[in-house]
Amino acid sequence: MSSPHIARAETDAEIAACFPVMVQLRPHLNASDFVATVRRMMKEGFLLARLSDDAGVVRAVAGYRFHEKLFSGRTLYVDDLVTDEASRSRGHGAALLQWLIAEARTAGCDVFELDSGVQRRDAHRFYFRERMHISSYHFVLPLKP
Repeated sequence: MSSPHIARAETDAEIAACFPVMVQLRPHLNASDFVATVRRMMKEGFLLARLSDDAGVVRAVAGYRFHEKLFSGRTLYVDDLVTDEASRSRGHGAALLQWLIAEARTAGCDVFELDSGVQRRDAHRFYFRERMHISSYHFVLPLKP
């Protein structure tokens, strides 16, 4: 990869181009309503970033948002961070993560956060390599069957 291009996905076509990578992390998603779902989330502050290669193919995707918490201050929270399975270990994830951290710094954030499923051991090794640490447990109570 000579020079990846990282930018927010803003048009419907840019959002749709992120689906083949995002569905690898979120297999319950459906291509037919992905753009509409992302658009609804964007109304609540969700942002979608993509890393594309020289040919314009999306190789990594991140969903994120800014918010403020009493205990930690202004935060960039990453909902989703995934690299295309066929393109892993080529620096795409690290490049997108560093781009997100730069976005957090530019926005004056106090902290950068993400959750990672307990089963995602490869992702955890990646985050540790990127100098992140586990700071808390995340508890969930499903409200729908």
